[in-house]
Amino acid sequence: MPRKPKTIPGPSRLSVILARLTQEPRPHLPNLKSLHLTYAYRNDHFGARHFVKEDLPRIRYANPTLDIRVDKKLKTKEEAWKPEMVVELKNGTTHKLDIDGKWSSTIFHDLMDLSAGSWWQKWKKERAAAGEPVTPLPPSQKAKTGAAAVLP
Repeated sequence: MPRKPKTIPGPSRLSVILARLTQEPRPHLPNLKSLHLTYAYRNDHFGARHFVKEDLPRIRYANPTLDIRVDKKLKTKEEAWKPEMVVELKNGTTHKLDIDGKWSSTIFHDLMDLSAGSWWQKWKKERAAAGEPVTPLPPSQKAKTGAAAVLP
């Protein structure tokens, strides 16, 4: 029989993931029909890649019926193409969002401004009045210790 640990275990991995998926503001997008994102497989388009990693799971969790397509394409050094996000609304209009050189949080704000509706504008006003950021900061990295703390 295994020994009982002498320390209190922290939150489980699943509870941390669920807390991230359900954090405020929940990206409920009632006006959005589909989302198509194209970016480089590696070495470029960092904001789009971080958006897919940090914000797209939250969008999928809040909008399970939303059609989301992500294309990661190989890009060589000689090629010069920009990442793109094509947003189709339920009324049939299509918008291309310029996401080149933007941070993932800026991409998220642009998408929410376009398709979230009036609740998003209300949320932004409430947060500004309280002096808080509109969206919470991304989870921080663990602090480096030892030799790793001084190396670049």
